[in-house]
Order: sequence, then C-alpha cells, then structure tokens
Amino acid sequence: MDMAKLQEMLGQAQQMQSSMEQRMSETVAEASSGGGLVTARVNGRKELLRLKIEPTALAASGSDIEMLEDLITAAINEAGRKADQLMQSASQDMLGGLDLNNLLG
Repeated sequence: MDMAKLQEMLGQAQQMQSSMEQRMSETVAEASSGGGLVTARVNGRKELLRLKIEPTALAASGSDIEMLEDLITAAINEAGRKADQLMQSASQDMLGGLDLNNLLG
C-alpha cells in the first residue's frame, strides 16, 4: 500500500468531514402537521431552529393539550426525517468524488 496515497485519502476524508459539518449547520428542513397548524424547522444536526404554532391550533384541537403535543411531535419528527434525507443525499454526492480504488490498488 502506498503511504502517500493513504495520506492523500486521509486528507480528503478530513476535508469531507469538515465540509459535511458545515453543510449540517446550513441545511434546513421544514415540516408541518395538522394541515399547517404546527410547523417545525430543523437543521442537518436535527437541532430545532423554529417551532410555529398557529393561534387556531388550540381551537382546532378543542383545547386538547395531548392532541397539540402530538401535532408538535409529528412536525418535529417529520422535519428530522427530511433533514436526514437531505444529509444522506449530500453525503452521497460527496462520496462520489472520493476514489476508494486508489486506496486498494
């Protein structure tokens, strides 16, 4: 195994990790539940950036706090799933540029 190639690959991996961390911070996914009564926005790290609850949400839920909690949970979870999909796509794009054959051959 060529040590120069290995070092080059390690350098590329570090650059990719740094780039991925930057993308995680900048990527934003948003999802709603209850027909838009609750909207959650998260970043690629799945940190909740914003939670919006429409004033009509309490009336629509009949003042049922559990229903409102379920709407909040659903919106946050869906935003997290969308963030995962965005990050998975981004990581596949990044790995496409890494030639793993050089490491093995």
